[in-house]
Amino acid sequence: MADADGPVSEARTVWLGVVSLCLVQFIDVLGVTVMVTALPAMLSDLHASPDAASLISTGYAMFFGGLLMFGARLGDRFGHRRIIFTGLAIFAVAAVAGATAPSVVVLTAARCLQGAAAAMSVPSALRLLTTITADGPQRERAIAGWSASGAAAGASGFVVGGVVTYLVGWRAVFWVYVAVAVLLAVAIRRSVPRDQCADASVRLSVPSVTAFTTAVMAFVVATTLLPQPGRAALGGALLAVAVVLAGVFIIVDRRSAAPLLPRAVLGMRPLRQGAAGGLLNTLTTSSAITLATLYLQNTLGHSPLVAGLMLLPFSVAVIAGSALAAPALARWAPQRLVSTGLAVIAVCDAALIPAASSTWALPVCVAAGGAGIGLSSVATTRLGTSVPIAVRGTASGIINTAAQLGTAVGIAALLLLATLTTGIPEPGSSAPAIAWGTAALIACTGAVIFGLKSPGHATSFRPTAADSEARTAGKGSPNASP
Repeated sequence: MADADGPVSEARTVWLGVVSLCLVQFIDVLGVTVMVTALPAMLSDLHASPDAASLISTGYAMFFGGLLMFGARLGDRFGHRRIIFTGLAIFAVAAVAGATAPSVVVLTAARCLQGAAAAMSVPSALRLLTTITADGPQRERAIAGWSASGAAAGASGFVVGGVVTYLVGWRAVFWVYVAVAVLLAVAIRRSVPRDQCADASVRLSVPSVTAFTTAVMAFVVATTLLPQPGRAALGGALLAVAVVLAGVFIIVDRRSAAPLLPRAVLGMRPLRQGAAGGLLNTLTTSSAITLATLYLQNTLGHSPLVAGLMLLPFSVAVIAGSALAAPALARWAPQRLVSTGLAVIAVCDAALIPAASSTWALPVCVAAGGAGIGLSSVATTRLGTSVPIAVRGTASGIINTAAQLGTAVGIAALLLLATLTTGIPEPGSSAPAIAWGTAALIACTGAVIFGLKSPGHATSFRPTAADSEARTAGKGSPNASP
């Protein structure tokens, strides 16, 4: 009986680890949008001016997107499990500061610190998820869960923030974060083996990290300011600064003895395709859903809670699409699945134009779009992590950074188009057809490109000896395939 229970117990422990690591991704990505619908209540409670809204909402995304690559390298240097614990601890402390914030300055600082903590945790979580699971169906299901948690979190933030703020107040969101961070730390400690991948020889190039981080941060802030009336000039200036810093980073990193983005890693085709697909996924969905949120509230007059509930089918369908993606990868090449998902997204983005004012057509439309990004996200994550285990931490940082940049670019571009064509959605304005149509065109183009690159059949990453050793290195670790 013991022999029979052993593999079952190990399998349960593996999946506890998978669920815990996926939840790390969920709460960290949720933080990008969870405070958007709570902003009016927060500003009113803290007696702050409306100008402070951009600081509160941008700070988290700025530090999250800017420090993802640095977080990945920290995991390589000190061990990914250890870095996750550190990130969760900082996240919880920052949540306490946010929950008790007496001013908008403290609140903004807490959000920035949470973003930095999230950047530490997410790359290491993905790296460990691909280490504790066996290559094949087990890892495909784990990656499906990871992709579903990230995509659903981005859209669910609007709903969660609105519901919690409406029922018990915005400070409760931070207190929930504290409890969740503690529970996740306990679960990961029980289910994820001790670090066997820490490499003291890994060096961190301060000039490369500084140039990359400041370039991404400047870019994120610029994309936030560009669509805002009266701040477009400042946004344009910051965008120019971001471009210059990106150039500085390329020069510095190529000359560095410890590059942040090694050429050998960037030369891996699956990683490049995974990063490109991740950028397209968020660029064409996060932007369209954000614009739909504004249209429902500002133009049609729905409350944040009602608007969030109308868009809830998107998050639910992401899970369904991700569940379908795992078995589909056994028959289809990841590129073909990306192409299919982007094609569905394109149709749904275009369908938003006539469906936006319908209380029944809009939920159906966004649900189909959620299924599309569920399919595509699993495939892009599969591509991005189909690299040798030694560079999988860096790869996870690259694909997560690409996804965050896609969100920033998409939202900025669509809001700018909406502002120039119909005005920022106001009572009586028309649906932002050109903006949604542009998102559909980008998704359609991506679908065609990935379709042409598809080999037409399923491909499987063959684990190296290092992969097998990493999975069995933890003494008694629960790494057996179920």
